[in-house]
Amino acid sequence: MTRAAERGSSADAVECLSHGLLFDNLSQKQLAQLGAICSERFYRKGKAIFAEGEKAEGFFVVCSGRVKVYKVSFDGREQILHIFDAGNILGEVPVFAGSAYPAHAEALTDVKALFIPRNAFIGLLQEDSGLALAMLAVLSRKLRHFAALVESLSLKEVPGRLASYLLYLRERNPAADTVDLDLSKTQLAAVLGTIPETLSRIFSKMVAAGLIEMQGRSIHIKDREGLVALSQGEKPG
Repeated sequence: MTRAAERGSSADAVECLSHGLLFDNLSQKQLAQLGAICSERFYRKGKAIFAEGEKAEGFFVVCSGRVKVYKVSFDGREQILHIFDAGNILGEVPVFAGSAYPAHAEALTDVKALFIPRNAFIGLLQEDSGLALAMLAVLSRKLRHFAALVESLSLKEVPGRLASYLLYLRERNPAADTVDLDLSKTQLAAVLGTIPETLSRIFSKMVAAGLIEMQGRSIHIKDREGLVALSQGEKPG
């Protein structure tokens, strides 16, 4: 694994942690305690952050850049489970069990992250129950997300998965009817469990059906109700 690791300044660590979704409600004192046990790590685009089966010695807070977490099937096909950007936490679940990382993580762009070592973090949890409660809340949200992902991949056909994803992007900014794809078509195809060629055909069908208009990565949603119906199992026109 190619990476650079160094002890970062406490102020920089606290700034990154303060934007972490796991640590929203922590006091400055708690953030400073976490910052004291962190180390900065830098990963170039395409470099592994951790590998499936590697023992989880700690977890990561993404300060900048984007990370994909994925698994590889027996036939070599990559299935992206999640895309993490600044503020997201990854690799924390196996830390508590003392087990291995259940998937691979790779830098989609140059990434700066904080590494929080397991043993030191467990020590803080034992001293401060507020940290433990915050972690439980995040784990609960992640569990709901992955349950929804499993349901989508197992019960919906690819057009329905794509429609659901576009609606998800629109929900980030409900006042706008135009969304920008935050992934390449190859990456999005991997998220949806298909191949880029199939994804392109479905986009074309959506355009022909009057559901969307496309200009590069910018997608204008013309018929939200139609997308909702497609996400629920109806066929595109």
